[in-house]
Amino acid sequence: MAISLSVLAAGGAVAQTATSRPPAPAERAPAAPERAAAPARSEYRIGARDLLEIKVYEVPELNVRQRVSETGTIGLPFIGEIAVAGYTQTQLVAELRRLLESEYVERATVTVDLLELRSQPITILGAVGRPGELGFSGQWRLLEAIAAAGGLSEGHGDDIQILRRAENGLSDQIVISARDLLERGDPTVNLPLYSGDLITVERSVPVHVYFLGEVRQPGTLEFASTERLTLLSAIARAGGLSERASPRIQIRRPDAGGGTTLIDAHYKRILAGEEPNPELRDGDIVHVKESFF
Repeated sequence: MAISLSVLAAGGAVAQTATSRPPAPAERAPAAPERAAAPARSEYRIGARDLLEIKVYEVPELNVRQRVSETGTIGLPFIGEIAVAGYTQTQLVAELRRLLESEYVERATVTVDLLELRSQPITILGAVGRPGELGFSGQWRLLEAIAAAGGLSEGHGDDIQILRRAENGLSDQIVISARDLLERGDPTVNLPLYSGDLITVERSVPVHVYFLGEVRQPGTLEFASTERLTLLSAIARAGGLSERASPRIQIRRPDAGGGTTLIDAHYKRILAGEEPNPELRDGDIVHVKESFF
């Protein structure tokens, strides 16, 4: 749905038909728009490549669709070329009224619709079918943007990040769960989007854990980064402990400095709930020693 604002003036008689006057000069400098100190995000400012639909009830020749040029201008019959970049819809409606009422009509009924927002598009990256910029109109929500980008691709992760930049230069990062959005259908995470938002859908990457010693299937196990990987779940994937396994297990974890961190765990105490079930990381080496008793 396009965003539409209009200014109506009742009883506006046409003072002189547009065709009875010569066209205005090719370029006319508009009055500077009034700029709010801190406009709301919903007050979109028109920019290059945006597609506008302009209608003037009293002058049908001005009912046109115009894409804003790279320099931020549009060309209209009779009015000529005007700079529109930086205006909100309300400001552009007021400016067109001013130009028309100064020469062509006593009162003007003007509407401006934003059909496509291309100057500050929503961008979606990561694990979607068609990553890139999304031209949009009206108010989109996250599900609509994902659908327009071809949906989530295979191997997507659970995190969806929205990076939002405010006009004061600050930025916010919002992280939501793809599982909450798509599987649980939680409406509270189907957030409204704004021009300039950057959406990144996390990709699932392989996580490798290495098993040594007394498990039934020693070697390398591969997991997805979206899985919650714990010692017990990894042991289950390795076929469980052998009959000769000791309940004492050591996890060797490489650290960033090239060293190794040792983590001791006790299998039976974890099963009994007496000891936490440690989470594993990519590159962990799980060593299950043989019991001699």
